[in-house]
Amino acid sequence: MRMITIIISLLVGAASLTALAVLLTHDHSRRSSHTPVVASTNVYGDIARQIGGGRLEVTSILSDPNADPHLFEPGTSNGLAVARARLVIENGLGYDSFMSRLEAAAPSRNRVVVVIAKALGISGKSANPHLWYALPRLGEIASAIALGLERADPDNANRYRTGLRRFVASLGPLKRQIAEIKATDDHEPVAYTEPVPGYLLTAAGLRNLAPEAFTRAIENGTEPTPAAVSEMTHLLSARRVRVLLYNNQAVSSITARIRAAARHANIPVVGVSETLPLGLTFQAWQLRQARALAQALAR
Repeated sequence: MRMITIIISLLVGAASLTALAVLLTHDHSRRSSHTPVVASTNVYGDIARQIGGGRLEVTSILSDPNADPHLFEPGTSNGLAVARARLVIENGLGYDSFMSRLEAAAPSRNRVVVVIAKALGISGKSANPHLWYALPRLGEIASAIALGLERADPDNANRYRTGLRRFVASLGPLKRQIAEIKATDDHEPVAYTEPVPGYLLTAAGLRNLAPEAFTRAIENGTEPTPAAVSEMTHLLSARRVRVLLYNNQAVSSITARIRAAARHANIPVVGVSETLPLGLTFQAWQLRQARALAQALAR
């Protein structure tokens, strides 16, 4: 009787192990059917997800809408994600320099790396790194990501090409909104606390009058000179601009003072951000900001 009990226990144990092995194999198969992609920011992560659809397992490193991307330091989980990624998407221009460190820590010959700045041919220390605001070049950005997906997962190249066409077509409402601003407010003066929306303003035909000595200092996380702060403040108190665009993710006592000066002068303030807010697609986010800018100019 005891021998029978032992045999039954062994059989049950073996069955349990077999079931566990099946589950693990199934989970591994499910994961391996998805191409792992790591994007330095959820902006590129969302574009990749839209192009690739259900084929991708996307990890976006910069995704906190309340955090300052310039102060970000990656963690262990970020390194593990990069180590197993088939495609890595970087911005370049020093914006996400932490990506190079993560890649160097886990070298791989099978990993495809797309650097958006290189794809656009933009370089130099003075270049504005917020490339995803460059409306006329969004098609090129999406194409670079789609090409990276094709190289990382050639068996599904047609799927990615279809996804690219779908994404580019979906930019229509955003392009029309920017065209409307340009048609009604071309060459109108505005200002920003740092160059986050710079490319978008250029596409809309608006002129930024904020002193570079102020905006670059804020972007670099340093304190602007008293002369730069004075010039920026006078720009608002004298009502020389129609709108102030304010980076909600890089707030300091100085930028808060500038925002207060704009409101005191009855100049509309439009908030912008560097990462994609939760619950929005890239197109919806940019269209929301563009419409807010149009409404502010209409005032």
